Amino acid sequence: MKISKLSIKLLRYITPLVVLPSLFLGGFTLSNVTSSTQKQAKLTVSRFVEQQQQKILNYIDIYQSTTKLLSTSPVLNDYLGVRHLDSDTTEQRRVALQNVFASYTEAYPDIFSINLVDQQGRSTAYLANNLHLPPQGYAFFNQVRTSNLRQQYFMIPTDNGMTHLYFVQQVFAVNSSANQATLAGYVVVRVDPSIINYSILESPYDNALNLLITGEGKILFSSAPALYAQTLQSQEVDQVHNLADQEELTNLNLPSINKLDMISYAVQLSDDYYYLSAIPKHVLYESGQAIKNLTALIVLLSIIALPILVLIVVRRFLINPIELLGEASHRVGDGDLSVYLPNDNKDEVGKLFRDFNHMVKQIRDFQGELEDYKLHLEEKVDNRTFALERMNQQLETAFTQAEQANELKSRFLANMSHEIRTPLTAIIGFTEQLINNRDTQCNQKHLETMLRNSKHLLELINNILDLSKIEAEKLAVECSEVEVQPLMEDVADIIIPMSEQKQLSFSINYQFPIPKVLYSDATRVKQILIDICSNAVKFTEYGKVTIDVSYDASTEHFKFIVEDTGIGMSQGEISRVFKPFEQADSTITRRFGGTGLGLCIAKNLAQLLGGDVKVKSEQGVGSQFVITIAGNYQENTSPQMQHALVAQQTKANITQEFADIHVNARILLAEDNLDNQELIALLLNAWGITPDIVDNGAQAVEKALINDYQLILMDMQMPVMGGLEATQMLRHAAYDGPIIALTANVMKHDIESYIKAGCDATLAKPIDREQLGKVLLKHLQLQAASDSKWDSLLKSEKFAQIAHNYNQKLPEYLAQLKQYYQRGDWESLRALAHSLKGSAGCFGFTNIHSAADQLEQMLRTNDENQWHYAMLSLTEAINYTLKQQICESTKDYSESRS
Repeated sequence: MKISKLSIKLLRYITPLVVLPSLFLGGFTLSNVTSSTQKQAKLTVSRFVEQQQQKILNYIDIYQSTTKLLSTSPVLNDYLGVRHLDSDTTEQRRVALQNVFASYTEAYPDIFSINLVDQQGRSTAYLANNLHLPPQGYAFFNQVRTSNLRQQYFMIPTDNGMTHLYFVQQVFAVNSSANQATLAGYVVVRVDPSIINYSILESPYDNALNLLITGEGKILFSSAPALYAQTLQSQEVDQVHNLADQEELTNLNLPSINKLDMISYAVQLSDDYYYLSAIPKHVLYESGQAIKNLTALIVLLSIIALPILVLIVVRRFLINPIELLGEASHRVGDGDLSVYLPNDNKDEVGKLFRDFNHMVKQIRDFQGELEDYKLHLEEKVDNRTFALERMNQQLETAFTQAEQANELKSRFLANMSHEIRTPLTAIIGFTEQLINNRDTQCNQKHLETMLRNSKHLLELINNILDLSKIEAEKLAVECSEVEVQPLMEDVADIIIPMSEQKQLSFSINYQFPIPKVLYSDATRVKQILIDICSNAVKFTEYGKVTIDVSYDASTEHFKFIVEDTGIGMSQGEISRVFKPFEQADSTITRRFGGTGLGLCIAKNLAQLLGGDVKVKSEQGVGSQFVITIAGNYQENTSPQMQHALVAQQTKANITQEFADIHVNARILLAEDNLDNQELIALLLNAWGITPDIVDNGAQAVEKALINDYQLILMDMQMPVMGGLEATQMLRHAAYDGPIIALTANVMKHDIESYIKAGCDATLAKPIDREQLGKVLLKHLQLQAASDSKWDSLLKSEKFAQIAHNYNQKLPEYLAQLKQYYQRGDWESLRALAHSLKGSAGCFGFTNIHSAADQLEQMLRTNDENQWHYAMLSLTEAINYTLKQQICESTKDYSESRS
């Protein structure tokens, strides 16, 4: 084969440029693979071990904090104060203390037992979830007694292959006479080390060995159960200590427990405990070794094959075509346009030859081809545009479906409480009647109704997820004797108050004769009827709701027809009404509420009970739901028929006006506005209540944690610390008394934020006396005062004096408003407007109240023109009120002179 000079020259330059970089790249790759494999292994193992260390330390910190909190319990301090008194008092305090222990075990399921021991280790109060007797002693107790630490923890191995975790906290008793604290004993809490077990079993690599050992080498936890409770040799323990100090991934041989060549990493936990993770060396570096071998093979093959390939390729695919193309180009340069190059090849050289052959023709036809290309380009653009539009439509459809699914979920969660309110109506109503009318003759019937509805409520809560069980065909129903008339009366007890609230008529029509009892699941039948009847009341604005009860002897099915005169449904809405989480349309939830789950469950339950639920409806006329339930009577037996209603005792109406009484209750009022302080205090005095008053949230938290208040009235916007922050702090400090929010911001999201922070209710400013009375009645069992007392209160000299004082402060408020506005202090201006909005409304200055509210809202926007207009409206309202006061004063003076 003839080798051209160009081929030799190209080989001379290309071969070193290919071989030398390959050698360099191969060596560099090998070294980097080794280094990166080691670094990656160290990073993976160290991060894993440190994560497990932090997880264990967090777990220990949680229960150390819990033990410390338990040692400061007031109930524990009370018990320590009377432990030397008579046995009855001590026993009562011990029972209270054990109740506190029980609350901790419920809050922290990992707690096995809580033991209060004296300084000699004797148990004085003990509670265990397995009801065992307190232990006779603890192996570590001598160490506890000799230690000056107030808080310690111990991991103690046992003979049954488990390690017990104990937390010990010193308990001090305060000597009131000597005014000093003395050591009274220890609280010992035994905890299930579940998190430690999980951490030990986790591993970033297969065949890894995780150990948690003591400073002496005792194995407390191990991913290999056979190593539990073994002890490392002294030199092995020293190696572990040094490894924990170095924080490096190094070789560590532990021949006493494992003969393999292991790469280990260790960290020290608190109190002389060590966490060790050991991985076999061949497992740790297995992936890196494979990469090294592959890299070396590739480099070797490249060095051998590249020169040969370059020689062949250059000659065949480069030198020969260049020579042929040079010759043809020379002929074209001489004017010979008939030259033709062979274009049999389909590679780039063949394409080059074809382009050369058609060069003249391409030049001649260039303009036509360009137009044709533009036409095809426009078609491609149009097609691509259409495809993108279709894809965007698909994405929009998918996004809309995702939003609808998320909205359905949110709506379901937000409205779930509605499903459990219905039975609560009867329970709360009869309970209040029994509390306030203990001599009622119908107590027994009321109690029975409450009991039935309470059980139904409990079963309803437990069956909120019935739909998933129904779809999985795993929901079981009972079959027991159910009396029809009491069942319907229970339904009526729940539906009648709902219908009366909307001024609807409700009736049950029995198509006698009907069987006295049926055999079915009473809870499920009641659930079906309540769901459908409550829906009928909810979607009926005026008219009536009726239930027709009949029995079909041929099919042995009961038929309950619930008919209303409500809004009705279209055929499209009827097709969706039994689907889960859906209602007739998207406006139903906003207008009427509900989860959209009740009818779906009702239909499925009816089918499980041998019947079905069907609906007929007409928009604007009403709906009719037909519920069929199987009687489930035995074959060849006739049920006992009922031909008329059984006489029932009527429920007594015990609603009455209560006489004025005074209640001895401590109330804390947190309000920064002095006028509101005086007014609310005056209103509370009507019930004989003198509140403690503070000016900001910080003072409220301090007072509430020191004193025992039955109720706190908390203004939401105060200096130093607002009411929202104060409420959150009190709830975090375990204050469980009612907190009522006082606020002039009554938007829905504001009220939701107050309730979320821990408030039990909200009172809008200006304070409404009836709403204030309802809150006090609810939370203090305070009886409402008569209207005459309120009238006399508002006409009293003290209220007139408070109103007069407020009038005298209006010029000062006006000057402050102008000062803040001129200075551009918008935050202070908004705070002053908020204060005026609440206080002015309380004293009847509605014009100032409205203008201050408008200014506060405008300051929340970025429209400065609206700020100026709102400021002008408020100043004019105050000036007008001042002028009116001057005119009235002048008139009163003139009348007194005449």
